[in-house]
Amino acid sequence: MCIGCVQKEYPDRGNTCLENGSYLMNFVGCANCHQRDFVLVSNKTSVDEDGEEIVTYLHTCKNCDHIIARHEYTFSVVDDYQEYTMLCMLCGKAEDSISVLPDDPRQTAPLF
Repeated sequence: MCIGCVQKEYPDRGNTCLENGSYLMNFVGCANCHQRDFVLVSNKTSVDEDGEEIVTYLHTCKNCDHIIARHEYTFSVVDDYQEYTMLCMLCGKAEDSISVLPDDPRQTAPLF
C-alpha cells in the first residue's frame, strides 16, 4: 500500500471501526498522480468464517486507480459481546466491544 498517500500510517482511532467509507482527514493526496480528490472503494468482499464476518476492500484514487490502502473490518459475537476491529493504513486501527445485553455488566458500579 502507499505510504506517500497518507498523513500518518495506521492512526489510532480508538473504538471507531468503519465497515465502509474512508477517513479522508488522513489522506494527503495520491502519490502517483498528485491529485487530492475523492477516494473510491473497490474490490469489496464480505466473507463469513466460523461466525466472524470479514469485510475487505481497497481504497483507490479516483483519477488514476492507484491503490492507497487495503481496509479490513471484522465483526463477531463472543460470549455476550459484539466485537469489532478495523485495520487500514488510511482509516487507522481500532477495536470495540459492545454488550448484547440491555445493561453492560462492565459499566455497572459495585454495590459494596
